[in-house]
Amino acid sequence: MTHPILAVTIGDPAGIGAEICLKAATHLTQRLSDHQLALVLVGDVDVIRARGAALGLPVPKVIDQNALDGLTGVVILPTSRPSAAIVPGIVSAAAGAQAYLAVEMATRLAMAGKVAAIVTGPLNKEALHLAGYNYAGHTEMLADLTGVRESVMMLAHGDFRVSHVSTHCALEDVPRRATAARIGRVIDLTEAALRNLGISKPRIAVAALNPHGGEGGIFGRHDIDITEPLVADYVARGYAIFGPVPGDTVFVKLRGGAYDAVIAMYHDQGHIPVKLLGFAIDRETGRWAGLSGVNVTLGLPIIRTSVDHGTAFDIVGRGIADPNSLVEAIDYALQMAAPKTTGASSAAL
Repeated sequence: MTHPILAVTIGDPAGIGAEICLKAATHLTQRLSDHQLALVLVGDVDVIRARGAALGLPVPKVIDQNALDGLTGVVILPTSRPSAAIVPGIVSAAAGAQAYLAVEMATRLAMAGKVAAIVTGPLNKEALHLAGYNYAGHTEMLADLTGVRESVMMLAHGDFRVSHVSTHCALEDVPRRATAARIGRVIDLTEAALRNLGISKPRIAVAALNPHGGEGGIFGRHDIDITEPLVADYVARGYAIFGPVPGDTVFVKLRGGAYDAVIAMYHDQGHIPVKLLGFAIDRETGRWAGLSGVNVTLGLPIIRTSVDHGTAFDIVGRGIADPNSLVEAIDYALQMAAPKTTGASSAAL
């Protein structure tokens, strides 16, 4: 590649993915040209064309995988034809299969060095399962596709970053999964990601699993027996790691600038604060007024970012889907890819 090419999957074709991809492409057209960048929209071309026609959005030209070199601007790389019609807003095996094929194609291109990073649109887990792909989400799918044993989910809203020790599992299983080895792995990958984003001395807080960090053992000993000695070891080696910090205050401190990232122990502990900051609802209508935030998978041999929202089947085709989270995910991917491709001067749109 002579300049960065990003593969952007549309996600479940029955959802809002095609719409937000076309909106993001239109929004970024001039800046893509200015920075000599390319976006390759990967997915069902018929769905992309239909959504563009219905909403009056420009539809990029279609290419094949042999035409990636030297690209600038926005193009479509189609997946194979679906086995059945895909109906907007309806869960189906055909849509789930197309969503998987897009991710598989984008991942293969990234592994081969044909694209600098992949950015993924929202999936529907039920559709994936109907198609026979029994993954809990993108994170697990990408780990499988790239041969990685374990990866880490990091959510980001601007400089508010949260990595997760566990994600899609029952709450009762979290203590068993939150081993010292796993927490250490999450710290290491988060620290490396922050350095890649230009933070020379990352400050990372590890959230407590139990209320008040266990309150001296009254509410459990996980934080005392597992997290405290692990953090002490990192500190002794010169890292700026803090914890265990009680979960009811650690995110307030992160928002106040005390840390560069927080390590959350489980899905809702980390997702709730990020989505409270990034999602906005119009109180008069009850509708989404804005969606912001990025999902980054750490520990893969490729760079992957994603929107931090779902398929929004209820608003498909209405033209009101917000592309902001996708634009942020594209920007984040470029920042992470910059040291390997374009240098700091082209790090962000």
